[in-house]
Amino acid sequence: MRVIIAAAGTAGHINPGLAIANKIKKEQSGSEIIFIGTTRGLENDLVPRAGYKLKTIDAYGLSKEISIDNLKKMYKTLKGFGEAKKIIKEFKPDIVIGTGGYICGATITAAHSLKIPTLLHESNAFPGKAVKMLAKKADTILVSFEDAVPRIKNCKNVVFTGTPVKIRKQNYSTEERNRIIYGVDLEVNKPIVLVFGGSQGAKKINDTIIEIIKNKLNKEYQMIWATGPKQFDNIKEELEELGLNINNISNIKILPYIYNMEEIMNVVDVIVARSGAMTITEISNLGKPSILIPLPNVSHNHQLYNAKVLEKIGAARIILNDEIDGNKLNNTIEEIVLNKENVKTMEENALKISTADAEDKIYEEIRKLVK
Repeated sequence: MRVIIAAAGTAGHINPGLAIANKIKKEQSGSEIIFIGTTRGLENDLVPRAGYKLKTIDAYGLSKEISIDNLKKMYKTLKGFGEAKKIIKEFKPDIVIGTGGYICGATITAAHSLKIPTLLHESNAFPGKAVKMLAKKADTILVSFEDAVPRIKNCKNVVFTGTPVKIRKQNYSTEERNRIIYGVDLEVNKPIVLVFGGSQGAKKINDTIIEIIKNKLNKEYQMIWATGPKQFDNIKEELEELGLNINNISNIKILPYIYNMEEIMNVVDVIVARSGAMTITEISNLGKPSILIPLPNVSHNHQLYNAKVLEKIGAARIILNDEIDGNKLNNTIEEIVLNKENVKTMEENALKISTADAEDKIYEEIRKLVK
């Protein structure tokens, strides 16, 4: 099978593309796969690192505003369509797949004009502009959440598959679980809450955790807190001003980044995080209770819609970004983690929307399109 995957910008767009590529390779080892991206996004690191060739074109998000800058971007994006068409003609793919970012517009449109089968994957519960715009051109659109299905119009085939993610539910033995917890210098018999704000951290969440530490609110539970590499040193200084050593605070392990995230997510009791599509998928696949703080000011407020997927089935609580503070977060954590029945019910509810077989479903849809 010869495949082109268009993915650009953030890890949330690129990692599903890589997971799909890996699944195709697993099923058909002789497949040839290349990626199309821009020169600006994380694809320039993640795609070659995963062992795939990356071709770059010009592509930008366009606003309705009339300005010199927007006209320049429009010209470059039109040029990018021609570049994508040339790459497709030279590579001769059996299918072109888009997993997100502005890159999909030029690439899927070019493939459609050349009568190449096209497939789009939408990770968010509220589909983005690119997916809505390309609905008529795509042969199939795959979605991560059932809530997204009625929000996509004019596409002949919309299929709920879930999002492929690396982190999976593990059934650790007591000995294995204890080893992981001791590895972060915490106790094995006290509830543990994992806090993170994405790979770069989230300042609002970090400020809230400092407030919890400052007021010694986390007496009944422990925390593993990933601050994000860029914010770690500033937080270390803030804590020093409070007379605290970042490496020696009761009931909390503070890290810039968590490298063994699959192990940690599997052994904690509650997760506090933003609500990107991949995070929601990981939480549901693991069956973990969560407290979600959607990132505001993103396209169509899609993180709020993602969070509501878990909230409405009783698997998560939502605290809005401008409403969170130390007391509110601490009270919400305690309401969940100190009640074993609450934890159990929320775990069961989260697992109801698990899509651990997403890769198999996606591969099946690809096979249907490739004659």
